[in-house]
Amino acid sequence: MAIQRVASKWAKTKILLNNKGLASYIPSTRQYSMEALEDMLNTHTLVYIKPDRGTYGIGVMSVEQLHSLNAEATGTSTASYRLRYDQKNDVFTSLESLHKTLNALFQGQEYLIQQGIHLLRHKGRPFDLRVLTQKSPSGQWVSTGIIGRVAAKNKIITNHHSGGVAQHYKPLMIEHMTAQEAENIRRELNVLGVNVAAQLQKSYPNLKEIGLDVAIDERWNIWILEVNTKPALFPFKKFFKDPSVYKQVKKYADAYGRKLSSKKKAN
Repeated sequence: MAIQRVASKWAKTKILLNNKGLASYIPSTRQYSMEALEDMLNTHTLVYIKPDRGTYGIGVMSVEQLHSLNAEATGTSTASYRLRYDQKNDVFTSLESLHKTLNALFQGQEYLIQQGIHLLRHKGRPFDLRVLTQKSPSGQWVSTGIIGRVAAKNKIITNHHSGGVAQHYKPLMIEHMTAQEAENIRRELNVLGVNVAAQLQKSYPNLKEIGLDVAIDERWNIWILEVNTKPALFPFKKFFKDPSVYKQVKKYADAYGRKLSSKKKAN
């Protein structure tokens, strides 16, 4: 039986929001509209705008609401808006002009708008985490690995295809907390991966694996940014010096029928 894949980020988000225990991990997320853009920026000042269906971080943008230093003194609203995408950085003086530019960039695709999370940083660059969760040969969900992903210079997204660099979980985290605190968060992430997979499986019974993209903010809150139902497995072979990590990942993948080509293995 084919492994189930789910392209729509919005469909997956709605399913997770139905679970009260998981909903608290999900940043405010809406389907894009100018009204949603205005509401979200007034509430969060930083938002991310991403295609509902897309991979490799292609098309992801951020918008930050800026305020003039003298706005408070004058009592007038002088907000402007910084749009970042690829390595571009444009500033708009009205929501209307920003919305018009965004619509042109969307090229007819449906987009989501999500509360921006201020990520923890490594050497001045933001990082997030990928939690890999797989079905075991006995049919149980198991979180089999966590990798950190550090954004490339001047990039707003962290993945490999955008120049992001993989890093081990523990060294990234202990720059910001004790080893025990980092281990506590690791345990919570492992459980979170299992719970997210189980919730999605209620609607997608042939789901076998997920990659949970997670942000940790400056207060150590955990946020689910996205769930990928066809996660890359090669980082767990290429990056981890401990071969037992990838051995388990591959064992599970083989058991549920995901075959990696020789070319992919070589990479």
